[in-house]
Amino acid sequence: MTAVATPAGAVSPKPVDWHAIDWRHVHRIVRRLQARIVKAVQEGRWGKVHALQHLLTHSWSGKALAVKRVTENPGKQTPGVDGDVWDSPTKKTAAIGRLHQRGYNPLPLRRVWIPKSYSSKLRPLSIPSMRDRAMQALYLLALDPVAETTADRHSYGFRSARCTADALEQCRIVLSRKNSAPWILEGDIQSCFGAPG
Repeated sequence: MTAVATPAGAVSPKPVDWHAIDWRHVHRIVRRLQARIVKAVQEGRWGKVHALQHLLTHSWSGKALAVKRVTENPGKQTPGVDGDVWDSPTKKTAAIGRLHQRGYNPLPLRRVWIPKSYSSKLRPLSIPSMRDRAMQALYLLALDPVAETTADRHSYGFRSARCTADALEQCRIVLSRKNSAPWILEGDIQSCFGAPG
């Protein structure tokens, strides 16, 4: 038996079918909580921020959306060390009920070696279990509003709803001014974050 979202995103003990979930309603609840987190951050009410994050990460809607995101991304068929893949509606529904912080310990990462693009060398890829990915997705829902509100507005790397074109447009704006810098420094540190070799 699994839970169903109530208007506040809380838990209700009614059984649910994965295909019967009202995803528009789930998205609306999560977006509403995220908007409240953004407002609390802007007001500097950090106690309220933490309370709303707790509410979001413990809500049925937040958990359902995290499972949905993990099971719809390109790596959805790639298992972690436990070999578990949530490839059926029953498994996805059961996974929602398994996302809780109490007693949670992440599993080790499964390490595979994949070829580097434009090179014959291999690079390591660490694959978390499905549950670990879903927990990460759940907590991202709560942390992203804070990060997006407090981050530099001219930062574009690894930001939601931002892309290379946005960074290029900002460069064009800054460099087209009369008092703009007369030079640009570009650097590439080979294998800066990789293992030596």
